[in-house]
Amino acid sequence: MKPLNRTRQLAGISLLLTAGVLILIFRPSPLVVDSAFVRRGPLQVTLDAEGVTRVVDRFAVAAPVPGKLLRIRFAEGDSVKKGLPVAAIMPPELNSREHEEAHARAGSARAALQEVLSRQRQVSVTLGQAALRSARYRALYREGAVSKEAFELAQNEAAVLEKERQAAAAAVEAARYNLSALLASIDRSVSGKAVSVLSPVDGRILRIHEKSERVVPAGTPLFDIGDPERIEIVIDVLSSDAVRVKPGNTVLVEDWGGEVPLRGMVRTVEPAAFTRISALGIEEKRVNIITVLAGREPGLGDNFRVQSKIVIWEAENVLKVPTGSLFRGKGEWNVFVIEGGRAKVRKVVIGMRGAYDAEVLGGLKDGDHVVVHPTNELQNGMRVRVP
Repeated sequence: MKPLNRTRQLAGISLLLTAGVLILIFRPSPLVVDSAFVRRGPLQVTLDAEGVTRVVDRFAVAAPVPGKLLRIRFAEGDSVKKGLPVAAIMPPELNSREHEEAHARAGSARAALQEVLSRQRQVSVTLGQAALRSARYRALYREGAVSKEAFELAQNEAAVLEKERQAAAAAVEAARYNLSALLASIDRSVSGKAVSVLSPVDGRILRIHEKSERVVPAGTPLFDIGDPERIEIVIDVLSSDAVRVKPGNTVLVEDWGGEVPLRGMVRTVEPAAFTRISALGIEEKRVNIITVLAGREPGLGDNFRVQSKIVIWEAENVLKVPTGSLFRGKGEWNVFVIEGGRAKVRKVVIGMRGAYDAEVLGGLKDGDHVVVHPTNELQNGMRVRVP
């Protein structure tokens, strides 16, 4: 065979060079992607929801008798003492029929007083038993015979019953004041004299419903009185989420107006749900989660809006990957792992999922480089570039 002449050699080399240049020109450039590394660290799974503050012990003071309400001299925020007159009502003179009705109302008030007295005795007995149980669990916990959770639950039960006892005592006082006012309305000798409305507890006036002078029927709300320094937070969540919340769960309170989030604890998961229409017009079943703060915060008042995070699960040292890197494929979780400048699909096993990170149980190791928020253009084996 004769060797190729020089012209043909040059032509072949030119064709090869041209083909190489064309390949380089038309070769697709690497896809620019966001990325992150798989790392070990703390992980929290939270239930985020909006809540409102409310005074723990709130007392609604109503008009005990019908009549002319005299102008109220107090303002919202004023401090009042138990038994202090906060309003005055000038009752109308009674006729015979009204006199009989007043006797009947007084009888009802006596029965109501007996009812709250019975409730107070019942709560006192239950509180005594809970206090003994708490003391017994304290001794058993020190000896290691019971768990810390059982000891804390016994303490929490005793604390809740103590608050119920205080509320029952206040209810007894309110019933006594109500009965006294009704008995005073029966006595014709008080005609022309104002009936004083007394504060049932020490506290501050949270709201005044009727400030101006006018005729009011019996039972008209006049004041809301309570202690604004004793605040709890009511968080309403979907009933399907509420089943994951347990008393004692940690709660982080954010967006309340301060610079540092507040810490609290779930005290009660209410046993009954209620119906609410969402902004999209969907009927939802929701449940109130009652949270108590770990410390007093003077800046918070009644009915303030807060943003809360209920910690459902947490761990200090887990392997985690950004949730934005996960995508579903054939019923399994997958990620794009960057290896040698290319994105390769890899199956992963995911455990608990937080708002930003997810627990990795298998498929990845510490230090793996993954694509975050992969686009539809990204395919298995495609060249990628991290900005």
